[in-house]
Amino acid sequence: MARGRLRIYLGAAPGVGKTYAMLAEAQRRLLRGTDVVVGFVEHHNRLLTAELAEGLETVPRRELTHRGAVFTEMDLDAVLERAPAVVLVDELAHTNVPGCRHAKRWEDVEDLLAAGIDVVSTVNIQHLESLGDVVEGITGVRQRETVPDEVVRRADQIELVDMSPQALRRRLAHGNVYAPEKIDAALSNYFRPGNLTALRELALLWTADRVDEYLQRYRAEQGIEGTWQARERIVVGLTGGPEGATLIRRAARIADRGSGGEVLAVHIARSDGLTGAGSPQSLIEQRALLEGLGGSFHTVLGDDPAAALLDFARGVNATQIVLGSSRRRAWQYIYGPGVSATVTRDSGDIDVHIVTHEHAAKGRGRIPIRKVTDLGRPRAVAGWLIGVAGPPLLAVLLTELHGLGLSTDMLLFLSVTVCAALVGGLFPAVASALVGSATLNYYFTPPLHTFTISAPQNILAVAIFTAVGISVASVVDLAARRTHQAARSQAEAQTLSALAGTVLRGVPSGDGLLTALLDQVRETFQQDSAALLERADEHAPWRCAASGGPQPPERPEDGDVDVPVGENLALVLRGRVLPAEDRRLLGAFGAQAAVLLERRRLAGEAAAARREAEGNRIRTALLAAVSHDLRTPLAGIKAAVSSLRSDDVEWDEADEAELLEGIENGADRLDHLINNLLDMSRLQTGTVTPLIQETDLDEVVPYALGGVPLEAVRLDVPETLPMIHADAGLLERSLANLIENAVKYSPDGVRVLVKADALHPPGAPGRVELRIVDRGPGVPEDAKERIFAPFQRYGDAPRGAGVGLGLAVARGFVEAMGGTVAAEDTPGGGLTMVVTLPAVDLPEAVQSAAQSTAQNASTRKAEPV
Repeated sequence: MARGRLRIYLGAAPGVGKTYAMLAEAQRRLLRGTDVVVGFVEHHNRLLTAELAEGLETVPRRELTHRGAVFTEMDLDAVLERAPAVVLVDELAHTNVPGCRHAKRWEDVEDLLAAGIDVVSTVNIQHLESLGDVVEGITGVRQRETVPDEVVRRADQIELVDMSPQALRRRLAHGNVYAPEKIDAALSNYFRPGNLTALRELALLWTADRVDEYLQRYRAEQGIEGTWQARERIVVGLTGGPEGATLIRRAARIADRGSGGEVLAVHIARSDGLTGAGSPQSLIEQRALLEGLGGSFHTVLGDDPAAALLDFARGVNATQIVLGSSRRRAWQYIYGPGVSATVTRDSGDIDVHIVTHEHAAKGRGRIPIRKVTDLGRPRAVAGWLIGVAGPPLLAVLLTELHGLGLSTDMLLFLSVTVCAALVGGLFPAVASALVGSATLNYYFTPPLHTFTISAPQNILAVAIFTAVGISVASVVDLAARRTHQAARSQAEAQTLSALAGTVLRGVPSGDGLLTALLDQVRETFQQDSAALLERADEHAPWRCAASGGPQPPERPEDGDVDVPVGENLALVLRGRVLPAEDRRLLGAFGAQAAVLLERRRLAGEAAAARREAEGNRIRTALLAAVSHDLRTPLAGIKAAVSSLRSDDVEWDEADEAELLEGIENGADRLDHLINNLLDMSRLQTGTVTPLIQETDLDEVVPYALGGVPLEAVRLDVPETLPMIHADAGLLERSLANLIENAVKYSPDGVRVLVKADALHPPGAPGRVELRIVDRGPGVPEDAKERIFAPFQRYGDAPRGAGVGLGLAVARGFVEAMGGTVAAEDTPGGGLTMVVTLPAVDLPEAVQSAAQSTAQNASTRKAEPV
């Protein structure tokens, strides 16, 4: 059976019209005679959307009961049994109610596709799993319902449903998205113009990447190698030379000329990893510059730089290539035309820019590679002994044996040359070849014991022996050098990998990460100490930004190794002098240390800015509270007192009692506000020190009801609950704030339920959970965390409702006692505050009895609130 096809309407934000577009597509297919059914569509009481669903066959939903409330979900089995050609499934990221076949709706969709049924679905950009952190950073709301990106990427069609922020806000204001009582809160929170603009850009970029994937796939399937100039994509060829920064800036300027330009820099590394004209430190600096300009860096292996560069450019559908003028000198062109000329000749329809620079035609400045392998003194001496003394000794031995024939003698002398090359390298082997050829001529080529050769074929044989000996020596020495270089390259790669791992893993403190990096430098290069020195300018004294090891150098001249990192930064080591090849690797450490130093400085500035912004926000909110919420009860108290003291009016007892009651209520309200302000101040300054004791919850809860009418609350706090670890005073204040908040938002005549249970998860410490359940308007998912922030009042709460500190104080006190406070939806509507506190460890017999009591209680149905 062929797999069904998936079409997804991707929304830039809630309310842009995804469901409407899906239903419109279903109506069009229905008119064409397609068998279309509705598996699940949620129109959220939007009139136009509901009208568009009329006329479509709907598979009845499945009803499930969860926590005493009835929910409806798509009946997957019924849809599979109906087996339509196309099924509509709204809200792809939705989490199913427990009891369904799958936990997530996208898993239901996978079953439908596997059954050969086409699916049309919807999802918002904020629900994509990979974008969760990005969306939270934009909106301040963490999306709990997500769908894996791969599920959406596999869709056969993705259609973006978009709308300008201004149009979407008008749609909200007209009541086309949310109910009237939720409009103001939505416009002032999630649907702010900045949030909508950022989400729109995120959706456009994500969709553009998917379009690019489809384009690359189509070009590959159709075998299209030419460039399709859908947008400017500039490839910069980097060698690691000093001209790289100039090329990157030039490419960035070209990309900025049009909208949507993209810069990709590529460095072609030899596949053997042993040669290259680039400096690792220069490549690191150029990569940082490129990423700062919004480009991306790539490394490609290839022995033919021009061909590898063109393959990469065609693979990414590049429109232009930027290269630097060759640094070759004039005589070096005898080796070939060069990369720039070759790329220009073979680029086809890709434009090539050759950018001049100050280093053009001044030589490549290649990093020197030692031509003679450093094998150590003992091996060098042994190689020379074999190369110089070996042929005469072999001649003496063969003379005693009266020779084995010229060809055999030559092979034996050649073996001595190879042995000299293996032990001592190139020069002892060349000496062995020369000495061996002379010995062969003197002892074994007629006429003997002279350097004259009578037969022409013998002259040719000795000449060939000499050439072969020198050639074999060169090849053996080259292989030894390559092995030595490969081992060193492997060691450098492992060191750089460890460096990258150290930086990526990180540590809690920026200072600790920088110190760890310097300690790694000391261990890698066997130094006593290392220091990162910086100065304000070239005339200012050096100061130590970070150090590792004992007695770190305080000035560059105090160390044995000094690696400049920029104009006013230096990495200085003390211990031993390093060879040139180690300094190249040390440059990578220096560049990374500079990045970490800058990151530490930026983190400090960001933290200071956050503290200052938070302080400003709290001061502004406090000023607003003092100017209104505190003055209001004071004004009432002053008016009542003035009235009582007035000589113009004679008050009767009832009027006096009413005025005194108003004074008392105003004083109580003022006392409550001031207590919350003081409590928040204590939490902000970290001066809350709970006195943790064993406490009975059923003794604390009644005291927390002092601020609300007794008939407004129903208690279900069993006396069999285990004792908890808590500060009774702080717990009472916390519960009082939570209960008062629940009563304030509950409808008239509907009581708030305060219910407690003991939890004993296996393998974990016991805890007590207190639930404060109301039947008020509830809070959207994206606001459940925000309501705990200081000076926050949800929705359209009136100014007289308080300064918005009650929930913040409650959570702060509970967390100070080692507990948690969280908000959940009440099944059937409303909000439930869940307070969890650690329970006192119980003896095993008591714990078993408590568990039995809790299990019995859980089997009873909860009474309606």
